[in-house]
Amino acid sequence: MLADRAAAAGGTGLTAQGAPAPFGRWAPSPTLLVLLAVIVGAWALSGWAELSGAATRFHHDALYRSGLPLWQAALLILAAWQVMTSAMMLPSSLSMIRLYAAAAGAGAHGAVTLFLLAYFAVWSVFAVFAFAGDMALHRSVDTSPWLYEHARLIPVATLALAGAYQLTPLKEACLRQCRHPGAFLLRYYRRGALEGFRLGLRHAMFCIGCCWALMLVMFAAGVAHLAWMGLLAVIMVVEKAVPGGRRLTLPVGLGFLGAAAVLLLAPSAVGL
Repeated sequence: MLADRAAAAGGTGLTAQGAPAPFGRWAPSPTLLVLLAVIVGAWALSGWAELSGAATRFHHDALYRSGLPLWQAALLILAAWQVMTSAMMLPSSLSMIRLYAAAAGAGAHGAVTLFLLAYFAVWSVFAVFAFAGDMALHRSVDTSPWLYEHARLIPVATLALAGAYQLTPLKEACLRQCRHPGAFLLRYYRRGALEGFRLGLRHAMFCIGCCWALMLVMFAAGVAHLAWMGLLAVIMVVEKAVPGGRRLTLPVGLGFLGAAAVLLLAPSAVGL
């Protein structure tokens, strides 16, 4: 076990405190280049969907009114979610993945692949539950005259939840695990492909702990809404991967709470 943890530190560019090396010392590894290509491709596809109008097919209202069986609508959401996860979440996890790939070694492509599969699988499960909840809300709106008349309260509550969660100790505890990938690997790294899968699950759970409330905003805005994707991606990258990012948490929380208040009083100003 000690040897595994030493292997995680050796050759990864970790500092003595387990923090990641500065961005300037990153080597252009094949893993990093592939991930960057995936991120660029995901943003390009999202831009095309927005400009061509294809993104409207994935809006929660459109899917609910489409008449598609629930499982088909869920598959469409999952397809869009993989693109959105690649565009929004991968950038904030690049440091973790880069360090893990270096620790696993040049011959451990299977372990890195399983790490990434676990990461995407956890976010996919989150998407399924979020979509199911969103569809249940739509049914509630259709069957409740009061809720139908006050449907604006749902995105208001979503923004307020995102803002309030920013201020919780749980958010900060999960962010600490994501901000220090070196320390995370020194604590949890084990050799082997199956261990890579388990590590990917663990990292994804902390990642969800950081960002689940922010990602719920995407269901209020509509999956593949480019402006909201860009805003939330910048927030998550800065919070998790930029030195001093913790100082952003409070103003972002207050900003979302303020946006909830504005949406309640002047809905056209927020764009949801």
